[in-house]
Amino acid sequence: MLINIVGGSKSQKKHVYKMVEFCAKMLMPRMSNLDITVNLCKPTGAIGYCLETDNNRTFEIEVDKTQSLRRLLETLAHEMVHVKQYELGELAQGSETHIDYWDRPSEIEAHGREVGLFVRWAEKERLAHLKWTQTQKGQTT
Repeated sequence: MLINIVGGSKSQKKHVYKMVEFCAKMLMPRMSNLDITVNLCKPTGAIGYCLETDNNRTFEIEVDKTQSLRRLLETLAHEMVHVKQYELGELAQGSETHIDYWDRPSEIEAHGREVGLFVRWAEKERLAHLKWTQTQKGQTT
């Protein structure tokens, strides 16, 4: 698997790389020939976005780098669920535009899995005890 991280801080890049690897193994354990580029930037109109490119098994993900690190990684996990959906034929570019965002099956799955993927990644990386990985009282994810 090829993973390319563009932009962001050194710390963000390190964690993003590991999260992409983790999500790919969890969501698509048999897929080893993916090419994923993650742009850590300030996307317009969304905190994250996933595009399936014209090239076979090549994806571009944009994530808002101004989010907290926990939220950035949850957003990345969300977008990696979309990579899985594209790869397994569960989603096609533009196929759900006629459905309200919150009712789209792809979004229901992605929102439902993002926190769990983050928590499992933090546990695997032995980071779950660190304050930045915890949900603060009164804070929503």
